[in-house]
Amino acid sequence: MHLRSVSLASVPSGREGYFPFSVPIIRHLGTIELGPTVTFLVGENGSGKSTLLEAIAAATGLPTVGSDAIEHDNTLEPQRALAKALKLSWTKRVRRGFFLRAEDFFGFTKSLSALRAELLGRMAELDAEYADRSAYAKRLARGPLVTSIAELERRYGVNLDENSHGQSFLKLFQSRFVPGGLYLLDEPEAPLSPHSQLALMALIRDMIAQDAQFLIATHSPILLGYPGAMIYDCDRVPVARAEFDALDHVVITREFLNAPGRFWRALENS
Repeated sequence: MHLRSVSLASVPSGREGYFPFSVPIIRHLGTIELGPTVTFLVGENGSGKSTLLEAIAAATGLPTVGSDAIEHDNTLEPQRALAKALKLSWTKRVRRGFFLRAEDFFGFTKSLSALRAELLGRMAELDAEYADRSAYAKRLARGPLVTSIAELERRYGVNLDENSHGQSFLKLFQSRFVPGGLYLLDEPEAPLSPHSQLALMALIRDMIAQDAQFLIATHSPILLGYPGAMIYDCDRVPVARAEFDALDHVVITREFLNAPGRFWRALENS
């Protein structure tokens, strides 16, 4: 375990009525004890789970994948204010890992494709510039570009943007995971099919075997079924531990799959 607990001793004076301190689960946060492997935050949209995760990410100082660093993102100023009010208790302070919001991933794949195209374009320009130079001079000039392109393709493939969103997402995890890291993931199931969610669970398992720890905000009953995970229900105030089988997300999904017609009839009559 790296991050042991997150707590909010008190709401800063004068901020009680302002976001995010006006959100019930944050105003009454208290202390959340994290599990040694996987901890889930689950709740309806607007419950505050993503806001809390963003603030924890800001407090850890971990790098952000797919968007501006949290300290430079103007939209996350309230979360940075909350981060300053949080107390993080560590078993072992880590700088490895990252914070990722699924919504940021799609722009990230496009930026990687644009970077690769830019490098290839520069390569073509160099070939034209050095057309009359020796092969040795051309090789020296191309060297940094060749190295950058090779590293990009080694980590992310030839073109992430040409893959399906799910394939690209899983490739990103495979390329960015390192042993001993702390990973904060906000709704990673968004681009993933049920089959790909199982593949993500397998990646998480492999990383946990290498001393990784995960804190994940999710709606996915599949991910929530990760063995031994600690689950916090953000629809309760204060946030409280919950069992997998008792979660609304799980109960509703199970009942719908068992009798979809009954749910549809209820919607038609509502």
